[in-house]
Amino acid sequence: MNFEEIYRQYFLEVYQYIRSLSSNDKIAEEITQESFYKALKSMNQFDGSKDIRAWLFTIARNTYFTYYKKEQRHTQLTDSAIEDVQLVNYLTNREDAFAIHQFIHHMLEPYKEVFSLRVFGELSFESIGKLFGKSSGWARVTFYRAKKQIIKHMEEMNNERD
Repeated sequence: MNFEEIYRQYFLEVYQYIRSLSSNDKIAEEITQESFYKALKSMNQFDGSKDIRAWLFTIARNTYFTYYKKEQRHTQLTDSAIEDVQLVNYLTNREDAFAIHQFIHHMLEPYKEVFSLRVFGELSFESIGKLFGKSSGWARVTFYRAKKQIIKHMEEMNNERD
């Protein structure tokens, strides 16, 4: 069976499978196309000892999960970047910056110190972790949690003003 016949015979089944995973027509079509492209590129590796349908579904599933992981990372980075922009905007406004300093003054440790060392002391997460006898990952998570508290506080303040 040549690849064109395989494509015609299995395209709809692979598409429906990916559609069931993604719940999105456009994503399903894109992933299905990419899956068949990958199958074509590695057709010489398929020895025919297994069902070609199962082989195509495996390629499609792996392609979908790779896409999904990439989207998750992108979304997380985007959310973090939005928070960073919000924080910078707050800190550049004199009134908001003072409100942030007041809030930081009342924050619990270690959030207060980790946030201050990172933003005002411009220390790396590795250096902050060493100061506390912890890992850079601990410093990163602690900073992130402190940043979330500050942004939440500022959003609540802004909602009260409106």
